Amino acid sequence: MALNIPGCGCKAQNTCLQCEPFSAAAYKPFVTPSDGPSYVFCPLCRLAWPGWAGDSWRAHPHHAGRSLRFPGVHIVPDLLTADEEQQLMADIDALPWDASQSGRRKQNFGPKTNFNRRKLKMGAFRGFPEFGRWVQARLAREPVLRGYQTIEQCSLEYRPQEGACIAPHIDDCWVWGERVVTVSLLKDSVLTMVKYQGGEDRYNLRDRPPPRAAGEAADPLDWWQLERPPTVRLPMPRRSLLVLEGAARYEWLHGILRDDVTERRVCLALREFTPAFLPGGQHEALGAEVIAQAQNFWTVPPAAADAAA
Repeated sequence: MALNIPGCGCKAQNTCLQCEPFSAAAYKPFVTPSDGPSYVFCPLCRLAWPGWAGDSWRAHPHHAGRSLRFPGVHIVPDLLTADEEQQLMADIDALPWDASQSGRRKQNFGPKTNFNRRKLKMGAFRGFPEFGRWVQARLAREPVLRGYQTIEQCSLEYRPQEGACIAPHIDDCWVWGERVVTVSLLKDSVLTMVKYQGGEDRYNLRDRPPPRAAGEAADPLDWWQLERPPTVRLPMPRRSLLVLEGAARYEWLHGILRDDVTERRVCLALREFTPAFLPGGQHEALGAEVIAQAQNFWTVPPAAADAAA
């Protein structure tokens, strides 16, 4: 769908509030509370509990119902302080924003990728803006991110007046590694997970690492003990860190519903390489070139800051 509407970056079946009046496609939520069982993940006990409201986890430890295991999710509330968030947002907004799909805007720093053709090249990637240095250092303190080497950093902006959302998907498995990282800023939101039931011909899932052995079913429940796969809602509190790995990374689609964008929200999305681009991998030389550039951090040129303002 390339309608050439100013400020709209929608393609294919994606739409925003700017382009929908001129499009045959229309936004339809990919899941609703009435579609089946739903659970909300609690970052504190690391179990999912019956419900839909993204903030219901705050009732911890007074949850109701029978809990559900949902492995591969790590949520760290208050990764940043309020002052750090304010400074980080000032640094992000000092850079220009580009239009993206489904009413979002983005700032992307990383190699140029073509997932369908399985091609990666350096493109214009020359490292990250300076604020990425301390953010990445902060992430390195978290045990789940031990050894994490960021090779892509993307700022994504969601605004309700644009109808911002993101369709359910699995991040590409050929180039992006196991740990999918998101830092949430300005406003709480929710990442909604629905079970992927397609084949391995999508998302380069054939390149995923072997699945880990599942534990024996017991109390709490495992999702396959339910009559149908549930919707699992992952809270993304303001200033928090979310990491997906393992089953949550490879076996569930993740997306953001329009209804869960109530005020301006910005997130930092970071990605690492798969083993194919690391020492000993098939694309080791190209990976080393990208990783070398990823060690660079640059200050925002005054001209860029003026343009962003």
